[in-house]
This record gives sequence, C-alpha cells and structure tokens, in this order.
Amino acid sequence: MPAIEIRDLRKSFGKLEVLRGIDLSVETGEVVCVIGPSGSGKSTLLRCVNLLEEPSSGSVHVDGVEVTDPDCDIDAVRRRIGMVFQQFNLFGHLRVRENLTIAQRRVLRRSRAEAERIATENLHRVGLAEKAHAYPAQLSGGQQQRVAIARALAMDPRLMLFDEPTSALDPELVGEVLAVMRSLAAEGMTMLVVTHEMSFAREVASRVVFMDGGTVVESGPPEEVFGSPREARTREFLHRVLEPTRVSEAEIGAHPVAPHGSAAPSGR
Repeated sequence: MPAIEIRDLRKSFGKLEVLRGIDLSVETGEVVCVIGPSGSGKSTLLRCVNLLEEPSSGSVHVDGVEVTDPDCDIDAVRRRIGMVFQQFNLFGHLRVRENLTIAQRRVLRRSRAEAERIATENLHRVGLAEKAHAYPAQLSGGQQQRVAIARALAMDPRLMLFDEPTSALDPELVGEVLAVMRSLAAEGMTMLVVTHEMSFAREVASRVVFMDGGTVVESGPPEEVFGSPREARTREFLHRVLEPTRVSEAEIGAHPVAPHGSAAPSGR
C-alpha cells in the first residue's frame, strides 16, 4: 500500500485550473522531490494531500485512507502527517520548547513531562537542544526552520511534507536545513518535498517529479531526470536552472517575466 496515492487530482481557483489530472504515488520510505517552475501547481498539490486545499475532483489516499472522502476524519489523518512550510509559523510569544509541546499536549493529550521529553529528543535530532529556552526571534532563519521540523517530528508523523522549506532562508542558512532533511531521509522517513534545491533532489531523492502547467511532465530516478531527461520541457527547465548564465535572449523571450509591480496569475 503506498503511503500516498493520488489519482486524477484536479484543482481550480475560479477559472484558473491549477492541477490538471495528477497521478502520483509515494511508497513508504521513499523521498519524492517535486521540481518545476513557479506557478506549476507544486505547492497546491502538496496542500491537497492533507486537505489544506480542497481538490475540485480526483482522490487522495494516505496510508489507505481516502482523505477526499466526505466522511473521512481528516484530523485523525493529519496526525500522521508532518508538514513544514516556507514560513516557519512558530509562536513568537512561546519559547522553543513550548512551541514543540503545545500540540503534543492539546492534540495527542500527552502529559507535560512526556511532551517535554519528546521535545528535547527532537531538538537534539535537529541540533538545537541548547536553544530550548530561546524565543523564535532570538534564532536565525535556519534555526527557526529546524525548530519547525522538530515540532513536526514531535507529533510522530508517518510521513513528512515539505513545501519549499529553504525558500525564505539566506543562502548561507540553507545547508543546515537540508542536512536535517538528509538525516531524516537516511532514517527512512517517507517524504514528499517541493523544492528548488536541485542538488538536494539529485542527491537525496528516490524519485524526482517534474511539474509544469499543472501536470506531471516527467518522473523517474534522479540520475535519469537530471542526467538524460526524456521530455523537451524538462531539458529546457533544467538548462535554465542549472546553467542560468547560458540562457540566451531568445530563451528569455520564450518565457516572459511579469513587469515589475504587476501580478502574474499564480499556480501556487
């Protein structure tokens, strides 16, 4: 049974169709990295897995439970899923350890002592045990994101969803977050990761999925997708991302950027 099974998933925001019939499965223990241009529907796909976005049609199963079934106890399913967002979403008025214990106590009904023990274990896991009594504002962005990962792990998830977890970080801080994610992958954690970090996808992923225009264009082992992509659109994207200094003026014209100050339609 796949950890995640998505069939013919579609999502529209008004007249804008963001997901156009996605089929995707993630096996237990797999690390699947989803790459692609902004607006291709990657984050929307991820948010549909735990119903933070309601699909327009199609089905999503998590550990055999159909979360798109109206009768599904979605709160029970969400307890099995850890999610780490672009922004850290920590409670600024709570110390780090309290950020890790509040959901354990309120959702899982753990005692204070047990919640604090598990919080400490997971802060050790991300290399931040010494920051247990700090406030989020006293931490760097990379440290805050590692706290967010520890908070998700403290809920004992069966799988983890990562939505571009390094996109809000300064370049110097990206490595420390990716190191934690590498260690989770090495431990066998099932992970679905939306990322722009091509080196992470190449080195850590079991499988890479390239999305564009709300569809899965190509999927396969990283050595195939990066080394010898089958689809022209995949080759074009990787060329523009991996060799940006070689992009020609003609290629820029082929994918125009919205003028400064204007808003292009978002595929989330």
